[in-house]
Amino acid sequence: MALLADTIHNFGDAATAIPLWIAFTLARKKPSKRFTYGYGRVEDLAGVAIVLTILFSAIVAGYESIDRLFHPRTVMYLWAVIAASVIGFLGNEAVAQLRIKVGKEIGSAALIADGHHARVDGLTSLAVLFGAIGVWLGYPLADPIGGLLITAAIFRIVWESGKSIFTRLLDGVDPEVIDEIKHAVNHTRGVQDVSEVRVRWLGHRLHAEINTAVSPEISVEKGHEIAKEVRHQLLHHLRYLSNATIHIDPVNASGEKHHRITEHTHDDLPAHSH
Repeated sequence: MALLADTIHNFGDAATAIPLWIAFTLARKKPSKRFTYGYGRVEDLAGVAIVLTILFSAIVAGYESIDRLFHPRTVMYLWAVIAASVIGFLGNEAVAQLRIKVGKEIGSAALIADGHHARVDGLTSLAVLFGAIGVWLGYPLADPIGGLLITAAIFRIVWESGKSIFTRLLDGVDPEVIDEIKHAVNHTRGVQDVSEVRVRWLGHRLHAEINTAVSPEISVEKGHEIAKEVRHQLLHHLRYLSNATIHIDPVNASGEKHHRITEHTHDDLPAHSH
């Protein structure tokens, strides 16, 4: 039963490669008039599909394990169960190392989550091994109990992966990314203040919008050169950064609060501000 649960789980894992492949294929398409930021968000949607697939595998594995707990059956071919669990562990660990390595290289939360998922899969394959040994030692319930332990591990993966994926869907980023951006901008010659930093992930690429302040006495051309250097430094410091929009303010009017339009009226509209 533990081996069946692990097999269902691994089948679900293999299926998650399909939405990832679709997402990475679409991400290579150039932005269009309708999708001006490109198609990177499809990767986050693929992450949702992965989480839902893992959740489904947990429900199936749990149901089968509980059913076998109340309706026990004799486990046959223990040597085959043991061999399959060892092969499953080695295979999953190899896949985990590859996915995590590539995911970190390209900054893909979906791929990293899938890699950690594969690593825990390897550990659940070991749980199958221990269940088989328990049956061999004369404890038949060790098999469905092993299946339930695997189910619990899968639900934990669903929770951790879901948090990562939905954080990105809500444009959440690691606060350390903001600190790294501010550090790079503040060390650019000519920058006197950094008032706002807004960053979002689109798939495995970062997009940033930054308000910086410079001396009000310099020319527009000089301000433009500073903005170019800020962007240059950011692209060097953050390898996942795809693009950065730099807004230049005079230092005596730094920040979004100075961009607000006070209450006014026009075109017979009621008084309003922006």
